[in-house]
Amino acid sequence: MRRAGSPQEVANVALFLASNESSFVTGDRIIRAGGRYM
Repeated sequence: MRRAGSPQEVANVALFLASNESSFVTGDRIIRAGGRYM
């Protein structure tokens, strides 16, 4: 990937986190580095 996320991709993450689909997510950070840092 190694690229910045598009506004739509960032919005998709926000929508996911606001939905019931993310009810099992317990982390406190979502790193949006596009795979640059692993």
